[in-house]
This record gives sequence, structure tokens and C-alpha cells, in this order.
Amino acid sequence: MEHTRVLPAPHRYAVCAPEGMAVKEFYQGIFEEVFVFFHPFIKPKSSAYDLFDPAADTSRNEIRKNCESVAWKQFLTLAGIDDYKQLDIGLRTSISGLKEEYQDARTAELIHETCMKNGMSAPSEGSFPDIIMNDLLEAFKTLGHEWLWFGDEFCTERKLVYIDELIRDNDMLDQGKNLFTHDNGILITTHWDSHFSFLCSDKETVEQLVRLSGLEGFYCNKHTKIYWSLPSGS
Repeated sequence: MEHTRVLPAPHRYAVCAPEGMAVKEFYQGIFEEVFVFFHPFIKPKSSAYDLFDPAADTSRNEIRKNCESVAWKQFLTLAGIDDYKQLDIGLRTSISGLKEEYQDARTAELIHETCMKNGMSAPSEGSFPDIIMNDLLEAFKTLGHEWLWFGDEFCTERKLVYIDELIRDNDMLDQGKNLFTHDNGILITTHWDSHFSFLCSDKETVEQLVRLSGLEGFYCNKHTKIYWSLPSGS
């Protein structure tokens, strides 16, 4: 009989926390602080650039060149949505990412209507946000880093990449979900069904990176889970 193969436990400095436990509990002893940063909505800088044209070049650096980010805080005002939790639930509902009892179809519709009215696109889920990643990568360089390990969802496959190559490349960031420094001191990771990512490190480093790259979001407390917008997640 063939022996069942069981993957070893992942390196916690290299992967996203699992859905069923508090984020900071998962990273305890590895990272002191975890910041949840929102993937922004995006809006063309000019009406001449059509986000929704399938023939348009929508590569990462083209989006950076032709679009601007719209913060979740600004979108709350535009849409008349109460808070970040309601917005997160609406975004998850729009991609069928929640069980029926947690869905909020009205908020999902508000998000859609507001995007159409203002010519915006909703944030991506499960991938690093194109519009702000270069700013974050430049912040890593400011702190003295030149290389990052880049891995798939469970980091069973990873490669060492030069940060400048990540900044210039249009497609590479779409191929993975984890970026971490060679000394295992900083991790950026994104959850496959969420419209945000996590920045993990010591408190001072996280605060520096948040400030340098202008990230919008919040710091995890000891109860925060991936589904933080649901009653059982915070």
C-alpha cells in the first residue's frame, strides 16, 4: 500500500494565517505586529482611460500610470456605507465569498452602483493590489532591503527576486501570495478570498512601512481573524 504523503507544517514567516484562528496567535513568537491593509478601489485619472474596456492594456504599471487609488474611507462616504466591516462583508458578498446567513446583498449592490456611478473598479481579492504595491516595495528599499522571497499560497514553491525587478515587472506579482525578506523579518501575505493583505513584522518596522507607503487599514488585536468583519472574527 502506498504511504500517504503529508506536507510538513508551513514556515509561519512565509505564509498567511489560517482562517480558523486569531492572526496574531498564529504568528506568535514570529512577528510582533500585524497590520491589515485594504486593497484600494481604483479610478482612472482621465475619462480617456477606460478601465472596463477588454481591449485596454490593464497591466499593473499601466494601471499605476493611468489610475488613482480611492481609499475605503472615501468610498464609505460615496456609497453611504456605515463602516469598514459592512464594506468588507459587501465585497465578500459580491464574490460569493460568504455563507448565505452572513451575506449582505444590499451593500454589495451599493458597492456596484457606486462604482458604476463614479467610474471606479472594486478592489481585487486574493492578489496583491496593483495600485499601491510599488510604493510598498519602495518602502522596503528605504529600509535597506534589495531582495525578497516570493512564494505561492503555501510557499511550497518560492524564489528569490530583486525588488527592482518586481517593481518593473507587470505580471510577476500576480503569480504569488507571499513576499518575505531574506532574514524572515517581514512578511506581506494575502488571503485568497479577501480584499486586503497582511503586513507582519516587529512594531517599529510595521509602523515605518505603513507610514512610508501610506497604507490604509488597522492593526490586529489578539482576537482578529481573517473574517474580522463577521461577529466571530474580531
